[in-house]
Amino acid sequence: MRPVFCKYCSKPIDDRDELITATNYARIYPYHYLCYQELEQETTTVQRVWKPLNDGLGTYIAFLMLILSGWFAFTDTLGAVGDIIAALSLYPIGLRVLSFFLYELRVPNQSGSQ
Repeated sequence: MRPVFCKYCSKPIDDRDELITATNYARIYPYHYLCYQELEQETTTVQRVWKPLNDGLGTYIAFLMLILSGWFAFTDTLGAVGDIIAALSLYPIGLRVLSFFLYELRVPNQSGSQ
């Protein structure tokens, strides 16, 4: 497979522990964790805030949105408004799944814990 390159320093990411995938609206980019920290320090406005997808909080949010989406989609809670909420809560789930298949599967896990 093709190597994954950091968007900040353009060097290949060799280990999954070094990988941070971040999103700003619908764009998903891979970063080294140190490059991501530098990127966060350079961010000046609210519109340019990058949110990590593959850390513990990003996975937790995707899991909660999956539960919320399922609840509103398969029950009649709030009627049509619940269906709209279910559709909107699929957005972070889609970003997390896309991040996993686009970047995380391509980077080898060399730390030994799988």
